[in-house]
Amino acid sequence: MYNPFLSLIGSHDLGIDLGTANTLVYARGKGIIIAEPSVVAMHRRTKEVVAVGAEAKAMVGKTPSSIIAVRPLKDGVIADFDVVEKMLHYFINKAGSRRQRVVVGVPSGVTEVEKRAAKDAAENAGARRAFVVEEPMAAAIGAGLPIVDPIGSMIVDIGGGTTEVAVISLGGIVVNHSLRIAGDEIDEAIIQYARREHNILIGERMAEKAKIAAGSAYPLDEEVTVTLRGRDLLTGLPKAVEVSSVELREGIAGPVSSIVEEVRIALEETPPELVADIMEHGIMLAGGGALLHGLDRRIMAETRMPVHIADDPLSCVARGAGRMVEEFRDPKYQKILEETESSRYGRRKARR
Repeated sequence: MYNPFLSLIGSHDLGIDLGTANTLVYARGKGIIIAEPSVVAMHRRTKEVVAVGAEAKAMVGKTPSSIIAVRPLKDGVIADFDVVEKMLHYFINKAGSRRQRVVVGVPSGVTEVEKRAAKDAAENAGARRAFVVEEPMAAAIGAGLPIVDPIGSMIVDIGGGTTEVAVISLGGIVVNHSLRIAGDEIDEAIIQYARREHNILIGERMAEKAKIAAGSAYPLDEEVTVTLRGRDLLTGLPKAVEVSSVELREGIAGPVSSIVEEVRIALEETPPELVADIMEHGIMLAGGGALLHGLDRRIMAETRMPVHIADDPLSCVARGAGRMVEEFRDPKYQKILEETESSRYGRRKARR
């Protein structure tokens, strides 16, 4: 009987973290070879691609009227299929892996149509066969959690568009929440804070820089300041204001509280034996949002559980998908991909 998991063995099969903010590509036998923003610049009229990735992100907010720079994924799902296909075509070609297998990470809360769109985009972009894997499972594999053991492991994957909270045991997802509040909403909260409190209009890149430099979810040992630069809404002239990490923490309190509350709700739904395991081994944070200063301490204070940040949290999903393409023959990974293929998902709750 034909088995797609054992055929087409090649040296350049790919694991792709198709993220709202960044796309990472893991090549079999090589590791992560691409890590670039999920941005495409194109001509407004002809839709011809001008730039992809880091080069395109540098154009955001700075293009002439004839060129637009867009992020084709929103809240972790495909908002513009054609543009995503062009972006994947670029990354797959750059990896030198056309006509090979591709494993794509997708948020757990997406619909069957959205999962099919991710697969179709990869296949139309040059993959010979594409599979999708739920991002929390891929992140858990990438973070080195014992997913097949009879031990409860909790992973919190905070990306650009979605926050995935999952409890995994015996190779399956027991509790799974997908929240469409993550890094992008924190950036937007900073933009709204600057407008509301300082009458200054700042862009997405400025908000992201401020978040990285001084954003926090818990009081810091030493508070810091950052300069916001933008346009004065009253005079229309350039303006710069200095804000502290204390002020920014208040500005982003809304989305941060939503993320922490989702973790609490997931714990409340977790069977007691698995909660005992999590109390012993802790909660693992992955994704770019895990790097928000003090987020681990905030979750620890709210849940009374130990909290750990994964090694290189930005690449956990890509490394997890890569581990699957490295070991396609491994029965535990075949089972995960087979379940994904047939849409036999575990318990899931999507929250908006």
